[in-house]
Amino acid sequence: MTYKLSFHPKALEEWNNLDNRIKKRFKKKLAERLDNPHVPKSKLHGDLSHCYKIKLLKDGYRLVYQVNENSVTVMVVAVGQRDKSKAYEAAIKRLK
Repeated sequence: MTYKLSFHPKALEEWNNLDNRIKKRFKKKLAERLDNPHVPKSKLHGDLSHCYKIKLLKDGYRLVYQVNENSVTVMVVAVGQRDKSKAYEAAIKRLK
C-alpha cells in the first residue's frame, strides 16, 4: 500500500527553503518510505516515539515524519540541519 505525503505547514516552509540537491536526496528516500513508512531502525523515542526519521548523513540534515494509518498518510513534521537537534525539537513543539 502506498501512503500519501503531506506536510505540517511549518515543515513545508522548511522544505521550500532547502537547496534543490538536498530536496532531491530527501525525495528519493521519501518515495521509499511511502511504500513502507514503518522502518524500525528509524523509529524515534521519547516525546517522538510515534515518529520516524530520515537522515542525510553526508549533508547533516534530518527529516521527521509521522504515520497516520487512518488516512494512510505520511506527514513531514520537521526538516532541518542536525545542528543541536533543531529538527527534533521543532517536531516536538509542533506535535503538542
